[in-house]
Amino acid sequence: MNDAAFHCGFVAIVGRPNVGKSTLLNHILGQKISITSRKPQTTRHQILGVKTSETAQVIYVDTPGIHNRRGTAINKYMNRAASSVLSDVDIVLFVVQALQWTEEDEIVLSRLENIKVPVLLVVNKVDKVNEKTELLPYIEKISAMREFEKVIPVSALHAQNIDQLEADVYELLPENVAFFPEDQITDRNVRFLAAEIIREKLIRELGQELPYTTTVEIDRFEEEGGMSRIFATIYVESKGQKAIIIGRKGGKLKSIGTKARIDIEKMLDGKVYLELWVKVREGWSNDERALSSLGYTTE
Repeated sequence: MNDAAFHCGFVAIVGRPNVGKSTLLNHILGQKISITSRKPQTTRHQILGVKTSETAQVIYVDTPGIHNRRGTAINKYMNRAASSVLSDVDIVLFVVQALQWTEEDEIVLSRLENIKVPVLLVVNKVDKVNEKTELLPYIEKISAMREFEKVIPVSALHAQNIDQLEADVYELLPENVAFFPEDQITDRNVRFLAAEIIREKLIRELGQELPYTTTVEIDRFEEEGGMSRIFATIYVESKGQKAIIIGRKGGKLKSIGTKARIDIEKMLDGKVYLELWVKVREGWSNDERALSSLGYTTE
């Protein structure tokens, strides 16, 4: 490879829900652009993360977890969002959890069957493996299912072996000019990122109590006097869900808003005024038109 040449390409990060795809992307970039939680299906959209060096630009595409939950329009949307990226990338990172193999992993593997680009098997959460001798048989078992370009054990949470993963990706990148300015790290605007931060706090605060029938829309985003003023609506599907989010005397909503504001201030590096409302929009998660109006589109 000619080290003098510049390399650039798209790298899809795919896998079933909750294997650590978003955590992996955030550690690669060195900052948070993709929300995380311990709950499956936290990521709902494709999100680009761009990392540029003197010799290369890698455009990582974080995707929703591919899953076998059927029925609702939003579940179908997330599977489409994850699968549609596979035909337009140069490299695929197939992320699995060490020592675990499920029906949903099988589904992801089947989606990769006709992929012509290099596929790297990324075995995440190796820090949770007590008996390291169990890791090799696990890797051999999966490697027998298809030919992988590389197999890289990592811990995304603790940033273990991430440098090796990036080096392996770099070796496979095509020669190309940069597609994004060198200081750009994502294709998403601050309105989207702010909405995602609010949704992350919802999931983390209420994951046990609330089904995945919440979404967040930024109504207004204003900048004045060195402060960003953000007005956002949390949509739910029933009055009962609305009451859960608001909490006793508004305490739960206040806690969610405070935690979200702190993270948005870190992202914007400035003061933020955040105001949240909660509204009922019945059946939004199973309504294609409602999904489209709330920004759920694979176009």
